Amino acid sequence: MNPRDFWLIVLVMAIWGINFSMIKLGVSELDPLLVAAARFLCATFPIIFFIRRPKVPWRHLIGYGLVFGTGIWGMASCAITFGLSAGMASVLLQLDVLTTVLVGVLLYRETISRRMWSGIAIALLGVLVAIVYTNGNVTPAGVLFILISAICWPLAGVIVRRSGTQSAFAFNIWGMLFAPLPLIGLSLLFNGIDVLEITYRQWHAGAWLSVLFQAYPTTLFGYWVWNRMLLKYPMSQMAPMTLLVTVFALASGYLMYGEQLSPAQWASCTAFLLGIALVLYRGPLPGKPRTPLSTDKGTA
Repeated sequence: MNPRDFWLIVLVMAIWGINFSMIKLGVSELDPLLVAAARFLCATFPIIFFIRRPKVPWRHLIGYGLVFGTGIWGMASCAITFGLSAGMASVLLQLDVLTTVLVGVLLYRETISRRMWSGIAIALLGVLVAIVYTNGNVTPAGVLFILISAICWPLAGVIVRRSGTQSAFAFNIWGMLFAPLPLIGLSLLFNGIDVLEITYRQWHAGAWLSVLFQAYPTTLFGYWVWNRMLLKYPMSQMAPMTLLVTVFALASGYLMYGEQLSPAQWASCTAFLLGIALVLYRGPLPGKPRTPLSTDKGTA
């Protein structure tokens, strides 16, 4: 990986990490589902008028908008609203790696190596310790919502794969077109129609900053760079970079909100990320011959 691409990816990981704190900025006083809906409205318009619709069935775009918008980011926003700190939300969302493995086994009959089993066990132990030894930064409701978000990550990937799209960025833009309405519908279902007036009256500059950061640097710029790099480098080389998101999220949570982990949580988060790294790692273990580069590309 050339240095320019490396630092560009690090920049995106930093943006995606800070994004959790920016979500918290918006949902601390406002309905999280409506804030998420505003994010996808801004991310979709007006750019959708300049992006040609990918030649895929509408059902895939609608399904992606529902899963990506409501399932992943709507539920992640709710998790933060219901007491999960921005830093811990980023840590626990890494559970999507484990749910992706599960989907791979169930849908594509992929096998789990001994190293991956070890990583899964270490990661789950880390999660358990982080939940038990909370200092108020983890709540049962928050964990439930972030778990739903983590389950939806691989489902979004399944929709993209089955669509057969050749343009991931265009698919993402057009899929997000169908994200706001389900989010607004859920908000009205749980809070009643008055939530629209309340949100309008309470909307503030921090909410605009939150929504615009989520829409443009995080969604449009971040996914544009990420999709470009996925075409350029093997997934086995790219996936471990996503662990940096948690580092930047924990740092931004501390700097913006004074969020801190308990000593037991520092140890558990380290163990959790180590376990995730073992699951993601596709290279040879020490003492074993290195797999040829061509094989890595073929697998990716």
